[in-house]
Amino acid sequence: MNAVTKEQHHIITLQSDKKLYFLSDMHFGAPNNKLSREREHKLLRFLDSIEEQAQSIFFVGDSFDFWFEYKKVVPKGFVRFLAKLATLRERGIEIFIFTGNHDLWLGDYLQEEIGAKVFKHKTILDCAGKSIFIAHGDGLGPGDKKYKFLKKVFTNRICQWLFRWLHPDIGVAIAQFWSRHNFTDPALEVFHGEHKEWLIQYCSRKLEQSHHDFFLMGHRHLPMDIQLNVNSRYINLGDWILNCNYAEFDGHDVRLIKFE
Repeated sequence: MNAVTKEQHHIITLQSDKKLYFLSDMHFGAPNNKLSREREHKLLRFLDSIEEQAQSIFFVGDSFDFWFEYKKVVPKGFVRFLAKLATLRERGIEIFIFTGNHDLWLGDYLQEEIGAKVFKHKTILDCAGKSIFIAHGDGLGPGDKKYKFLKKVFTNRICQWLFRWLHPDIGVAIAQFWSRHNFTDPALEVFHGEHKEWLIQYCSRKLEQSHHDFFLMGHRHLPMDIQLNVNSRYINLGDWILNCNYAEFDGHDVRLIKFE
């Protein structure tokens, strides 16, 4: 089964007394093993707490601070998190993993080993009569031309093929250095105002084309719940570095909640 690579509609029929859960930006692996492990344990407590109510769980990008799949090698670590995902899948809970700007090289490993569904592009979820627009958020909206150029390079198949020829010890070290250099960008934690937030601008423009009840995104590391118009809201899921927020959808509304 190949990763989902096209923007598409996805339909979920919500079961009685079940919920959908959304979270983003765990950045497992950064800035060091100790702090990453602490976040991992906290996330496991969260997943334990929702296991009975969850029908589907969406990880909306940057679950890993870096991820690259060689033919026979994947980054080491995160075994508790991956084992928990496998357990949830065995219980029938759907796992959806979106790629972010830090883990955009996710391939089919998690699909084959765990049964998760990997999405590489924005997706429109239809559930209980609601339209939910889901995307990590990187590269959307105006500006940020430098990153948009780099994303084209990083997603280029030839560039990925060339990177794969590096020994994993070298390739992973280079990527981790680059990733951790951007890990604590203070600009991610400052609200710039509704008229300056590029993802809010993006969502407002999307509403001119078609209606969506909710826009759920990550990337900004800043939890937000913004009313775009009478019938539509933009919700940024924040992160699990400082905020530990998640969103839940019960078939009627989306609530942004802080864990512990």
